[in-house]
Amino acid sequence: MTRYRYTALDDKGKKVSGIEEATTAGAVHLGLIQKGYQPIDVVERKKLVDLEITKKKVPRKDVMHFSRQLGVFIKAGVPIMEALSVIGEETQNKLMKVVVLQMIEDLQAGDTFAAAAEKHPAAFPKYYIGILQSAELTGTLDDAMTQLADYIERDDDARGKLTSAMIYPGVIAGMSVMTVVILAGFVLPKFQTFFKSFHAALPLPTRMLLATTGFITNWWFVLVGGFIAFVVAILMMRRSKAGRYRFDGILLRVPVLGDLIQAAVLERICRVLASLVKSGVALPEALLVTADSANNAVYSEALIKIRDEMMEGQGLAEPLARTGLFPGAARQMFRVGEETGTLDQQMETSAQFYSRELDVKVARFTALFEPMIIIVMGFVVGFVAIALVSAMYGIYNQVHVGK
Repeated sequence: MTRYRYTALDDKGKKVSGIEEATTAGAVHLGLIQKGYQPIDVVERKKLVDLEITKKKVPRKDVMHFSRQLGVFIKAGVPIMEALSVIGEETQNKLMKVVVLQMIEDLQAGDTFAAAAEKHPAAFPKYYIGILQSAELTGTLDDAMTQLADYIERDDDARGKLTSAMIYPGVIAGMSVMTVVILAGFVLPKFQTFFKSFHAALPLPTRMLLATTGFITNWWFVLVGGFIAFVVAILMMRRSKAGRYRFDGILLRVPVLGDLIQAAVLERICRVLASLVKSGVALPEALLVTADSANNAVYSEALIKIRDEMMEGQGLAEPLARTGLFPGAARQMFRVGEETGTLDQQMETSAQFYSRELDVKVARFTALFEPMIIIVMGFVVGFVAIALVSAMYGIYNQVHVGK
């Protein structure tokens, strides 16, 4: 028997959790349904030795190819066990191959496809499992697999845009820091020795420059240690629920960057919610799964609050508007979808809209960051030039007057 931790909804819509012993996750699902619960999440309690393995993640592209291939096989009438065997043989990624082979064993033991996939969080996120569970009940697993492959492809594209927006400014900023370090650590100390040999009275800019250089040279370990401590503090902060909420909230308020992050989060929320609702997942459960997939603690908390207020009979659009986190266009799409019963279509339209917005904001962020870095570097280089030239000019005048 294996111990499983479960999260479910009771008949009043209240969230409950606990631990059950069963042979498979599917058996736990069935037991919860027989008790009158609506299962949300059933996860095997890992032993200490297994924890390191679960930290590895299957690349999203491999999951996308798996989903698309399986969808094609099922649509062509190939039995799912045979389809998985073929995919397992052709898969290049070792971790994904292990996942597929273990899923085959679980299916042979009597698990459902969703329950077999749920045992592998390193490959399949919660929204993926939610869509599979609904698709198995409605007999549309082939369409669901194709839909999941399309979603992962579009989500990867959105992530790529965000990453590319950060790479170029990051490289420029890194080169700028390296330039300052070389000047402060290697070039300017030689000028300082040169100036001391003349016993000259140095102008203020030169004294400021040499004082800064001296500080960096003598206390570099303090600066490096402070930077490492800052990074560790950020990582520790993000490990706690309250800390991650505060950190994500700060990022959302950063000019330009906050708009970029908001567009990426909204695109992801709309895309996941559209996929879940389209697959027939109940809206309360879809909101919980979307909250878990939002990758932003502020929006995750907001979605959970929206779900709770909706269960109290307040609808969807009004609680969503009260959060203040969704722009007017998104609020309108949610309202229209709720009133007309076309929430999945409205969310898909919103996702496409925010995907285009993300393109615009990425271009704007890059366009603003590049000149800002150039201005800062120009100021640094200009200040260094003025300090050195004024010092050289002062020394020349003193030597000339001395003659």
